[in-house]
Amino acid sequence: MDYKAAGAPKLGKNAPKHAEHNAHGSKKKPFGQRPSKEELLARMKAAAEAKKAE
Repeated sequence: MDYKAAGAPKLGKNAPKHAEHNAHGSKKKPFGQRPSKEELLARMKAAAEAKKAE
């Protein structure tokens, strides 16, 4: 007998197994606002320039 195939299949829950400790809107980041794309790009470009200058 094939015991591996016995029983009902487990359905996916489509949810993460745990919450991130620093997720937007949590206690560590209470306001839950993500930086705009322009701010993010500016920060990334500044970091790239700083790394290039080293």
